[in-house]
Amino acid sequence: MNVLKKIYCRVFQAAFRIALPLLPYRRPKLLHAAEEVAALLKDKGKKHAMMVTDAGVYSLGLCNGVISAVESVGAKVTVYSGTVANPTTANVEEAVRLYRDSGCDCIIAVGGGSAMDCAKAAGARIIKPEKPLSRMRGVLKVFGRLPLFIAVPTTAGTGSETTIAAVITDDKTRDKFTIISFCLAPGYALIDPSMTTGLPPALTATTGMDALTHAVEAYIGRSTTRVTRRLAVKAVSIIRANLYTAYTNGQNRHARRRMQFAAYCAGLAFTISYVGYVHAVAHSLGGKYNTPHGLANAVILPYVLKSYGSAATKKLAKLSRASGVSDVTADDKTAAEQFIAFVEELNAKMNIPQKLKVEEADIPELALHADREANPLYPVPKLMDARELEDIYRAIKE
Repeated sequence: MNVLKKIYCRVFQAAFRIALPLLPYRRPKLLHAAEEVAALLKDKGKKHAMMVTDAGVYSLGLCNGVISAVESVGAKVTVYSGTVANPTTANVEEAVRLYRDSGCDCIIAVGGGSAMDCAKAAGARIIKPEKPLSRMRGVLKVFGRLPLFIAVPTTAGTGSETTIAAVITDDKTRDKFTIISFCLAPGYALIDPSMTTGLPPALTATTGMDALTHAVEAYIGRSTTRVTRRLAVKAVSIIRANLYTAYTNGQNRHARRRMQFAAYCAGLAFTISYVGYVHAVAHSLGGKYNTPHGLANAVILPYVLKSYGSAATKKLAKLSRASGVSDVTADDKTAAEQFIAFVEELNAKMNIPQKLKVEEADIPELALHADREANPLYPVPKLMDARELEDIYRAIKE
């Protein structure tokens, strides 16, 4: 990356870091049972909820408990189950039309990050009907208050129940873009391990590694705070102790509950401290090839950590020691290497591949997309431009 661009990126990131204490981040209020969702709607005078989910979650019956509880207090539920992995602009507009045509007055998102991203973007369009999604792209382009918004995660990984971002794919161009605004954060989150006990092992693995990626990128970036570092360490420690158990024994409610809390902590950490090139590369692959986000993050994470080299060694070593991956006496170089090995070994134990589909001819375009997303916003340990990012795509391609 040329010197002028580096200076611009670091000045931009420094300005955001200085502003962090003044920005209106908020934590969603936690609910622990479907009955609490129903009681909340009744207390708020809400009569008709739109539930945003996907066909898989809906067919598994994971929405039934919330629907029954809401209907038991006299409110209606209209379900939009058309969300796809890497939700599209068409999904968002369909949900918006259903909300308006049905006379809904609140939103409940049930599922993983895709359902929540679709619900967030739909909420933004509901309050800003004159503003197309293309003009919401980027940072702080949407202001206002979304309808009452409750997030119900059925995975333990995305952390979307905590975040101010929605990632949407243009269904025509396959361009994947991010909408970031404080109003997108859900007001409430239902954390119930019964919502995740039926999650298949492969999804348990990749969504858990998604949470790990959030925590790692938040910790090693240059916009951390004492709170986000503490949350990231807590998330990594919990994932280290519980993810493989949840993978091998999906009915273990303790491990499932702990993984939900880890995802929540990691989500809070990266909402404030941001992510890095792992996410930028993963988003480009999701847009181009529909690669599941958690899988992409899991595969890409060790490659990017290695590419950061000495720029990330000290922080990665601190995280490794604090989370129990390394002994407290390990030197920085050893501890950082042990952490990367821990990620690779955990991936291997859960049968996550080492490579992904990437076409050589697509790499320049993919790298440009990642460059546009990450620079200057993401406070990464080491800045890389599109040309340098191309090396990551070549390293991960099958």
